[in-house]
Amino acid sequence: MLFFQGRTESVSTVRVLTKKPVRTRSLGRGTMRPDGAFELVQRVEEDGKPTRIRRWLIRRVAAGRFTGTMSEATGPVTVDQVGQGYRFRFKMKGNLAVEQWLTPHAGGKSATNKVTVRKLGIKVGSSDGTIRKIG
Repeated sequence: MLFFQGRTESVSTVRVLTKKPVRTRSLGRGTMRPDGAFELVQRVEEDGKPTRIRRWLIRRVAAGRFTGTMSEATGPVTVDQVGQGYRFRFKMKGNLAVEQWLTPHAGGKSATNKVTVRKLGIKVGSSDGTIRKIG
């Protein structure tokens, strides 16, 4: 989770079944809280929609395992470290199941962000993008 400390920018293309692809951009600021939890606040800009704020709060529960909350999730967020990457899993409104893979690149300045969204086990959306450290 150290990758997200400080300022980050994420740029992605979101593809939803039967809709045209949409570009999204988020600017984030991540900090470690005194209680050991990691907090990330993102300003999300999505073509055709008003800007919104997304908040994450993630805690380590065991080696390579984390749990927490995200403001757009309808339940807990689970995070597993898999090799050099992280797999996030959570549910969203509309009975959507989200699996997100974040894989930092060598050098620690950027990461690949891949998201798959399923409804009733059927893939209904995806997103591919890059996250990079800024400032």
